[in-house]
Amino acid sequence: RQRLIKSNAIKIDNESVQEETYIIDNNLFEDKGFVKLSIGKKKHFKISFVFWPFFLWFLVPTPIGNLGDMTFRAVKTFNEADLILTEDTRVSSKILKHYNIHKPLVSFHMHNEHRKLSQVISKLKSGLTIAVISDAGTPGISDPGFLLVREAIMNDIEVNCLPGPTALIPALIQSGLSAERFVFEGFLPLKKGRNKRLENLMDEPRTIIFYESPHKISKTLNDLKVHLGDDRKVSVSKELTKIHESTIRGTLGTISLGEGKIRGEFVIVVEGLK
Repeated sequence: RQRLIKSNAIKIDNESVQEETYIIDNNLFEDKGFVKLSIGKKKHFKISFVFWPFFLWFLVPTPIGNLGDMTFRAVKTFNEADLILTEDTRVSSKILKHYNIHKPLVSFHMHNEHRKLSQVISKLKSGLTIAVISDAGTPGISDPGFLLVREAIMNDIEVNCLPGPTALIPALIQSGLSAERFVFEGFLPLKKGRNKRLENLMDEPRTIIFYESPHKISKTLNDLKVHLGDDRKVSVSKELTKIHESTIRGTLGTISLGEGKIRGEFVIVVEGLK
């Protein structure tokens, strides 16, 4: 297999030439040589090439709710992979089945990723192409992925992350708050370090983004009000891209989630300190 990694136009004797650089895998040796690139009838240009082994793996974002948000490139990557690492095989199998993708699934989540790191690296070095996904969104953002990326880099294995769905960017853009500078805090600590984290954010001038679950959203909004003040503007988005998607806006002192049981996953966007 070969993969184009660089392509650019160059000038040789005032003639345009397309110079291309490829990675060629499955060559367990390093060698150098040259080929001749024809430019017209009499002119030639000598270029160098290098063969070296490389390993293919991809972090692939998956839809956060609407299955129509899967990209063509993501589907192509799944079809070319030898196996797929997934946070929850039950959840992922339903998503992949929708796109008629049938590949071996291996669980890889916060409770086993430390134990499985060396196994995954060994599979990559054996020549397997691996795709990594979470239950929804982009792996590594409040989901497993970071440890594997770090381990791959330490083993000189190239990291490939596809662009795609993530909840924080749509929530930020539709909040109406400044998107020029922002900080993503993910989920706040449950107990230890929670107050300290909030205290550190009191003077934060950038827009602040949090993720929160339905059974903690009310407490988190109250804690934000206590530490950041009643007058801070806030936007709360629920179930982004899903049928019951909604966004409410107000201030930390006035915003209300309404009556009844709270359901769905939330993204909180808070105005920075003015």
